[in-house]
Amino acid sequence: MSLFDSVEHHYARYRPRLPDQVIQLLAPELASAASPRMLALGAGTGQVALSMLPILPPTAHLDLVDQDPGMLRTALDELRPHLGERTATAHAGPAEQFAPGQTGYRADLVTCCRAFHWVDQPAVLAMVDRVTVPRAAFAIMGDGSLWTHQAPWTVALRALIQSHLGEDRRAGTTGTYREPGRRYEDDLAASAFSNIAEHRFPFTRAWTPRSVLGYLRSTSFARPDLFTDHPRFEEQAHALLLEHARGKVLTEDGVFTVLLARRPGAAR
Repeated sequence: MSLFDSVEHHYARYRPRLPDQVIQLLAPELASAASPRMLALGAGTGQVALSMLPILPPTAHLDLVDQDPGMLRTALDELRPHLGERTATAHAGPAEQFAPGQTGYRADLVTCCRAFHWVDQPAVLAMVDRVTVPRAAFAIMGDGSLWTHQAPWTVALRALIQSHLGEDRRAGTTGTYREPGRRYEDDLAASAFSNIAEHRFPFTRAWTPRSVLGYLRSTSFARPDLFTDHPRFEEQAHALLLEHARGKVLTEDGVFTVLLARRPGAAR
């Protein structure tokens, strides 16, 4: 693992994609449209788009929105070999400012995975209301992170990170993480998408020490530039992970949650 690998490289390689159950839950939202459009907010390096691609028809179009142009370039690089006749467009900028270039644009499904806490929620929900078909669904999804997971190895890893960076969880470029002021369900209830169904999918995810270190490099709480001596941290983390691994495998048992929201009375 090179110190010169980009954040985008680590994000694309080590951030988990959607579980199969989530893909099957979302697939029907695109099935009734002749040329379905999926709008991925906080698209990163394309984890959601890549996960959904196998169930998308050749006529489908993907719109990927992210504030980081480098992430979007990587997403398109990852997608292109697998698109076939499908098309994809990247939009660099805040999610709430997404404005489709063509008249009459309407998305059938909007997703926001592991990113809704980073956006202006009311502004994003208002934007989604403007750019979607009447029957559209908005899927807010997430599964926590290795910071929040409570396995013995993740608790020990979090303590090691805190020994280097302090007790507070780092977030963004300079600040610390703060819990959302209210639940996502409350944001949705106050929006056009107030018909909400929660879906929870237990999962077991296997990590190796190497993949954990790669994942950490992609996070806002343990990215390399936060550390005064990142190589030393990685040496300590690798030793800690090897100590906790069973057969070189570290297990994460978690729940992937999907809030699938629609306008009241909207039918699929």
